[in-house]
Amino acid sequence: MPISTRDGQGASFFDALFTATSATCVTGLVVQDTAQYWSGFGQAVIIVLIQIGGMGVVTVAVAISMLAGRRIGLKERWVMQESISAPQVGGIVRRTRFILAAMLLLEGAGALLLASRFCPEMGLRGIWYAVFHAISSFCNAGFDLMGAAGTPFVSLTSYVGDPLVNLTVMGLIILGGIGFLTWGDVRQHRWHLRAYCLQSKLVLVTTAALILVPALFFFCYEFQLPQWDGLTLGEKILGSLFQAVTPRTAGYNTVDLTQLSGPTRMIITLLMLVGGAPGSTAGGFKVTTLAVFLLAARAVFRRQEDLQSFGRRLPIDTLQNAAAILMAYVGLFLLGGLAISCVEGVALDAALFETASAIGTVGLTLGVTPELGGVSRLILIFLMYFGRVGGLTLIYAVLPDSGAVPAQLPQERITVG
Repeated sequence: MPISTRDGQGASFFDALFTATSATCVTGLVVQDTAQYWSGFGQAVIIVLIQIGGMGVVTVAVAISMLAGRRIGLKERWVMQESISAPQVGGIVRRTRFILAAMLLLEGAGALLLASRFCPEMGLRGIWYAVFHAISSFCNAGFDLMGAAGTPFVSLTSYVGDPLVNLTVMGLIILGGIGFLTWGDVRQHRWHLRAYCLQSKLVLVTTAALILVPALFFFCYEFQLPQWDGLTLGEKILGSLFQAVTPRTAGYNTVDLTQLSGPTRMIITLLMLVGGAPGSTAGGFKVTTLAVFLLAARAVFRRQEDLQSFGRRLPIDTLQNAAAILMAYVGLFLLGGLAISCVEGVALDAALFETASAIGTVGLTLGVTPELGGVSRLILIFLMYFGRVGGLTLIYAVLPDSGAVPAQLPQERITVG
């Protein structure tokens, strides 16, 4: 629509499709600078799509039904259970109310904190900036309004040393990415960590490791390189933490990603593929999938038959599902990167960075996405959709059910490794 762009001419179909997909899939990859290209109406459409994508279409639909006073049937409760990865159907409506209340509280608190920084700088316009970035951060979207004439696609680079903006955005990203089930455990059991369910324990432990270990590497290696000599010690600490948190599918950056070294780019690429927790606003193949593979490796090393963690045993089908998800994500990530590299003639590492950002619904970019042609943009659109809908969901929808096997085939071992 012409009203959506600042020049009143309207966007091209591919630009509109790419932006709508990126917003709904809470990715953050853009082909036009959000602040400079889209009007206030266009930005409002984007943030509404981000909120719907972050909450999940099913959650939004159930929330509207609840507000309208409609009865939530058993079918809707089952769908809702799958949508938020709840352990059981019982209490799903109460859990949905809690999710909505917590979401509004966290986004509101984040907006107030950001407004205290943006309003003194921008006046009343800072309120809109605060609300937009609070929702985008919590939903792990990565869309920003910081671009200016002559300096588009700058993200939050001007706030690299600002503790308020950094800590607020990081907090919203982490809270949105740990998953609704973990919220419920925190609400019910508070600081009694032993009472948490196994999934919450694995999410919290793996998330903490995926933030602290990369942050330590970034600080000890990346930010000691000559190109970062202009940063103060405080900026290097905040920069290390922020660049470790944002690949959890958030898509913001406080330093110029094109100046990062090769090892740091590789680590960020791997972090983007992992993403956040199931039933969260984050994408990726999920931290629980990574945790299952680490537990499987430990079981092999210790010659244990079962996958064990925190005094519990995991069923074998969990490992099978994790293997299928990981294979699908890694396969599409590599194929998409190779295709874009061949079609566009860009470096393979840059193309893989973009495809990891797309399939992980992250939004980080090395500046390649705005320059891509139609075919490459369609590849990224598919990857964003696949990453948000979920690997198994899309696979089950496409492949036919083979049905139950009437008899077990003879077993024969092969050597691996």
